[in-house]
Amino acid sequence: MENLHESLLIRNVSKTYANGVHALSNISLTIPPGMYGLLGPNGAGKSTLMRTLATLQEPDQGEIFLGSLDVVNQKEEVRQTLGYLPQEFGVYPKATAEELLDYFAVLKGITHRAARREVTEALLRQTNLWDKRKQKLGGYSGGMRQRFGVAVALLGNPKLLIVDEPTAGLDPAERVRFLNLLSELGENSVVILSTHIVEDVSELCTHLAIINKGQILLEAQTQQAVGALQGKVWRTLIEKNKLSAIEQEHQVISAKLLGGRTLVHVYSHINPGNGFEQVAPDLEDVYFSAMTGNYAQTCQQQKSEEVAS
Repeated sequence: MENLHESLLIRNVSKTYANGVHALSNISLTIPPGMYGLLGPNGAGKSTLMRTLATLQEPDQGEIFLGSLDVVNQKEEVRQTLGYLPQEFGVYPKATAEELLDYFAVLKGITHRAARREVTEALLRQTNLWDKRKQKLGGYSGGMRQRFGVAVALLGNPKLLIVDEPTAGLDPAERVRFLNLLSELGENSVVILSTHIVEDVSELCTHLAIINKGQILLEAQTQQAVGALQGKVWRTLIEKNKLSAIEQEHQVISAKLLGGRTLVHVYSHINPGNGFEQVAPDLEDVYFSAMTGNYAQTCQQQKSEEVAS
């Protein structure tokens, strides 16, 4: 049973912008403590939801609770226990990491100098920046800047940590370092990782939701979502000009170029023949199936089969 006491409950949240864009349409989610992935393409509504949870904008309707805190109506109290790393955040390039983190610690209400020194040292060590604490932030790499952003977000031991598109633009080594850091954080708070990168979620998050066009397409435990496709994903390599014929005959999950040919994944309860081989499903299959509507169909078919048997 999830610990609802410290969970984040989102109920019937909608947001429409002045230009008529329905950014969120009646969203409901239960986000337990631990690492939670919010996965969707750019423009799906992820950042709108993150900004709403971070008390930077209000929903048009709906309720949000972090434990017993009302996120919409108790913004100040929520901010006391919130860490937020937005997609784009500015740093003062001439300040050192140590100076700027100390400054943010004062803003967080840590006014006692010795306590502040202790906190900033612990966070700079945790984010692996202690050796670079005297370096000006303008000279930091993308990955170092992101890790500094996490150090700022972790000030005050937040119960809710929101990280928006954190690995976009990082090189592979920095991405791994950053994900390792995040994985350590999800033990006693709600950590939401908002991203369009499927691997980030599959490597880190025990639960996830897939969002597109302001609507939740799937909310599930990551392993169970992948397990639901077990035995139903098949792949084959074809010439590019054969794709439209395959699309007419099969439920195509995804198609991507591989060495001049096209690697096609299809959804099928039985062997499709024609050179298809069965493949173990992964989160990418779940994601593309949800985006095309095939995943919901899969679950309906499974339920029908269970009832029939």
